[in-house]
Amino acid sequence: MSDSRVLRLRPRTALALSLASVGGLLAFFWPLLVDPGAVLESTSAPLVFALLLPVLLAVVLAEMADGGMDAKALALLGVLSALGAALRPLGAGTAGVETVFFLIVLAGRVFGPGFGFVLGATTLFSSALLTGGVGPWLPFQMLGAAWVGLGAGLLPRARGRGELALLAAYSAVASLVFGALLNLSFWPFAIGDRTQLSFDAARSTWENLHAFLLFTAATSLGWDVGRAITTVALVLLAGPAVLAALRRASRKASFDAPVDFVPVGTSPS
Repeated sequence: MSDSRVLRLRPRTALALSLASVGGLLAFFWPLLVDPGAVLESTSAPLVFALLLPVLLAVVLAEMADGGMDAKALALLGVLSALGAALRPLGAGTAGVETVFFLIVLAGRVFGPGFGFVLGATTLFSSALLTGGVGPWLPFQMLGAAWVGLGAGLLPRARGRGELALLAAYSAVASLVFGALLNLSFWPFAIGDRTQLSFDAARSTWENLHAFLLFTAATSLGWDVGRAITTVALVLLAGPAVLAALRRASRKASFDAPVDFVPVGTSPS
């Protein structure tokens, strides 16, 4: 469990997170769910882009309306999103080197699953604006990174070397899953329909899944492994210092402290 819940998963927040996640899963996995003989349209990805961004924003707005995100939490979210956006161009996925995910993992660990979810989405969105990477792939990247932060916040309690080992193992798995999900988002349109690695709506789900796994292994597994190695190395090397800094910021901000309003002219008890 995390030390502090900057965004508490109240009923409205939990509902928004659930709806965003279910919609995201459908957006990723629809190639494995379509009926045989379905016709693919190249306009599907832009449509998903238009539909998912409001859902992601609704997560933040619902929590703000529920009183769970105060000015301190917004400021922290802005700082970490900007820092992540600045870190990403240092790697930008070149040869699998990815420098942004370790921060999402560590912040999700410290501040909880709700904050991790929103931070993952806003970090990828900010970095896309910074690097000119806005396109139909962006909502998939945002959701994938949001789930990385969400999962980090749901990890079991651990301390010291055990915590670092847990975060490193999670980072490796999350990096590989993130790459596979991103592949799934464009695989049906990537290489046509006449190869053994292609999506074929006439095939069964298991046949298409087998073709997708072969496609992933042949095209991006090296990059995904590179992302996993980079993220694990950063977690192990910078994790102790970053975790300590984030926890210190959490204590100083006193996110969990209750706020009492006292009438003017009286002293607090």
